[in-house]
Amino acid sequence: AGRPGAAAAARRGAAGAARPRGLRRGPGERRRRGRGAGPAGRPPAFGFLFDVDGVLVRGSQAVPAARQAFQRLADGSGRLRVPVVFLTNAGNCLRAAKARELSQALGLQVSPEQVILSHSPLRLFSQFHQKCMLVAGQGPVEENAQNLGFKHVVTIEALRKAYPLLDMVDQSRRPKDGWLLVVGLVLGHWVILFGEPVRWETSLQLIIDVLLSNGNPGAELQDIPYPHLPVLACNMDLLWMAEAQMPRFGHGTFLLCLENIYKKVTGQELKYEALIGKPSTVTYRYAEYLIKQQAEKQGWKSPIRRLYAVGDNPMSDIYGANLYNNYLKSAHQNQVQAGSCESILVCTGVYRHSADVPSKTKECTTEAVFHGHRDFCFDPSLVEASYIVQDVNDAVQLAFKKENWS
Repeated sequence: AGRPGAAAAARRGAAGAARPRGLRRGPGERRRRGRGAGPAGRPPAFGFLFDVDGVLVRGSQAVPAARQAFQRLADGSGRLRVPVVFLTNAGNCLRAAKARELSQALGLQVSPEQVILSHSPLRLFSQFHQKCMLVAGQGPVEENAQNLGFKHVVTIEALRKAYPLLDMVDQSRRPKDGWLLVVGLVLGHWVILFGEPVRWETSLQLIIDVLLSNGNPGAELQDIPYPHLPVLACNMDLLWMAEAQMPRFGHGTFLLCLENIYKKVTGQELKYEALIGKPSTVTYRYAEYLIKQQAEKQGWKSPIRRLYAVGDNPMSDIYGANLYNNYLKSAHQNQVQAGSCESILVCTGVYRHSADVPSKTKECTTEAVFHGHRDFCFDPSLVEASYIVQDVNDAVQLAFKKENWS
């Protein structure tokens, strides 16, 4: 999914117009001698993709079942017996920081290589890394962009300081000395939306300014360029679950605002070069690559045939896992070696038994409210989980039973 009307592409597993480079083993990585992991030393043929918020933690608090689940997953020395990736749409921190948070919450060592943030797959989009990028979000956005390989980064804050007359909503931040000399700034040829910002009005205004001016917001507005500068967006979650009893607005809500403002001002649809993060297929491809890389490093010889994707958000976690499962089925039909991706929905986050997911009857599907992104179609089968369980510990037990795993 990447452009308006691209629902069919989304269902085929497309991740947008942009394509990442090939997946290869990283430099310095080597094969290790295998060690027994499961029943009778049998190596695992499956792995887990765990969502974080609403599955393992709620805000800063661990979900009680999470530690129980990882006690099952680890051996006596605290090492995981099964490959695991933490697949989150969060993007306002560094991978290393998220790994430390998870290590503390779960009581075992989590490495940054096991963490996929919403923007992590952009590491593979090396064809864009030399371009100048305007980056929006919060947290260490500049450092995140540089860690992903981008060489020329401009932040919203740097843009605001260079053009102080643009940010006019908050009167306390307006220039105090009358008309100031505007300092020119080499702006992004591309725009990356990492996640929801702190000051929505500032980011909405300045991003629209850059798109309307073709990257020259200090100039007088002439003809509005269309298509506009390319936009990459990470994390499409409309809602997410923290400590509050009701879900909170996510980056998908910010994107909804941006898309509607742009269309209201220009009469045209905002287009995305690519949409990254769940439920985009490219994110699940990257997750499967990391799962297989873990198995290879441990020396587990059995091919990883099945992925169990555990999440709390039907419109993100379940939709993405099912979409990727369809992609794998298509690969299998085309005689490409492939496995499956099973979706497991837990009830400790966004999802509640009595809401969110429609029943399987056709009469009810039209009544469901689709919280997914505009560029992904609402297919009722994609938001129906393979399994619904109470919590992540039950999810692990379910997978172990299916795999005949002690």
